[in-house]
Amino acid sequence: MHSGLRERKRRLEMDILYLLIPLSVLLVLIIVGVLGWAIHDGQLDDLEHEGARILRDDAAPEAAALAVAGAQRDRDKV
Repeated sequence: MHSGLRERKRRLEMDILYLLIPLSVLLVLIIVGVLGWAIHDGQLDDLEHEGARILRDDAAPEAAALAVAGAQRDRDKV
């Protein structure tokens, strides 16, 4: 009785490998494809300056200019 259950469990374990191995290969191919796309698209060209870019405050003058223009526009409406 137990040998039949063991055989069925062993067969199920082997059958799942027929699914998992192709899925693993497909996942690796997708990862390699996305990495190749990112490299070809230039996503990894300038890593040093991208880390420093976030620390610069380039957007502040533009935001301040927009705020001043908005305040002047509101003042002119009154």
